[in-house]
Amino acid sequence: MNILLLIIFIFAITFAYAGIRGAPWAPTKKNDVPRFLELADIKGGEKVYDLGCGDGRLLFAAAEKGAEVIGYEISLLPYLIAKIKQFSFVKKEHTRIFFKDFWHVNLAEADLVYFFLMPKIYDKLKAKFEKELKPGSRVIAYVWPIEGWTPIKVSTLENAQKIYLYKIK
Repeated sequence: MNILLLIIFIFAITFAYAGIRGAPWAPTKKNDVPRFLELADIKGGEKVYDLGCGDGRLLFAAAEKGAEVIGYEISLLPYLIAKIKQFSFVKKEHTRIFFKDFWHVNLAEADLVYFFLMPKIYDKLKAKFEKELKPGSRVIAYVWPIEGWTPIKVSTLENAQKIYLYKIK
């Protein structure tokens, strides 16, 4: 019983920590993954970073398009789900998933960064992007726009979340 309580406590702490650091686990809707892929226009060999990758659904979809994908997750349960899915994924050599806080990662190699995070951290996130991303890198925000930036494209569908595409100058 004590072990079970410890496991529940560990999962609860990582969920809470993820919520404080950027967002609780709320996965991108499966129906929106094809829209992400269309908007992202991923080329083979591009490096795609998913900040708060959850269960990895976008990472695996991007890897199918030939991308080298890197995901960061700090909530233990979704991270473990992503790692389990990675074991059976055909292109697993193109996927890297880390149990790590993306705030401690340099994004300089990214060609595309995707995130579904809370807008309260957008100012800090925007500063990180402006400092670390190279010109021409693309950023995709799910649900909420980045204030002060003008998207080059917005994917909209009735009864669906908006997806915003930005390009670093």
